[in-house]
Amino acid sequence: MKLTILGCYSATPRAFTNPTSQVLEIKNHLFLIDCGEGTQVQLRKHSVKFARIRKIFISHLHGDHFYGLPGLISTFVLLGREAALDIYGPKGIKEAITLMLKLGNSWTNFPLIFHELSSADSECIFEDEKVEVHTVPLRHRVYTNGFVFREKPGERKLNIDAVQEYGIDRCYYRNIKNGKDVRLDSGEVVANALLTFDPAAPKSYAFCSDTMYKPDIVPLIEDVDVLYHESTFLEDHSDLAVTTRHSTARQAAEIARMAGVGKLILGHYSIRYPGLEGFRQEAAAVFENVELADDGKVFTF
Repeated sequence: MKLTILGCYSATPRAFTNPTSQVLEIKNHLFLIDCGEGTQVQLRKHSVKFARIRKIFISHLHGDHFYGLPGLISTFVLLGREAALDIYGPKGIKEAITLMLKLGNSWTNFPLIFHELSSADSECIFEDEKVEVHTVPLRHRVYTNGFVFREKPGERKLNIDAVQEYGIDRCYYRNIKNGKDVRLDSGEVVANALLTFDPAAPKSYAFCSDTMYKPDIVPLIEDVDVLYHESTFLEDHSDLAVTTRHSTARQAAEIARMAGVGKLILGHYSIRYPGLEGFRQEAAAVFENVELADDGKVFTF
């Protein structure tokens, strides 16, 4: 599982910082999460192949989280894309995007599929044989979701020495990897545990976009390997966090501590601060395993 931060600053883009967007590579999927201005330039800069982007998850309809989407879709058209593109986002995103395409007379030459979200409860919005994605309802000034991405358990690993010792034919290997026992010609049943090793533990990643402190999300993100949580302000500006419905670094750390996550990544910093180290220090006083997101930073789990 690999996370590439394309942008992690709040609201106003600058020459050297970008609004929210990130790419999650998980089980051969490449998911784009939020799409602030400049996202496609950042994708180019970090050598992310446009053709691999099949699903985009938009947390909410504030400009610094989705204004890059119309431009990215238009570029897909110019590149002659044919593969379908699924977009998961709040109700209204279809109207916003299709109106721009209509006014510009630039309809896509590929299927553009919108999955509009409106539930106040967590729901599974994507699932295949390898990954599932659930929403995390957040509390912001507009309807907002975070997302939890979870790998499904992989197939068991073949213990080739044990299999050969029992003289088991290769035609049984697939069933063994899928957890099946094997009956030998003698009638003896060999337990799967003797023929395989446990698969690697499935990984999980939670993205919590713009939100005020909301402890009731803890059960939805409990025990995830990595949590990205917005930390727009430091505690000195906690009054602004309340009025704008954002979080402080300390509050993000409190959520991480209560949820028992493996690692906390902070982001969505207000540009009022001259540096980021204060965010790390404030969070680390509550939760030890803290990392700072920054544009272009790559995390491999």
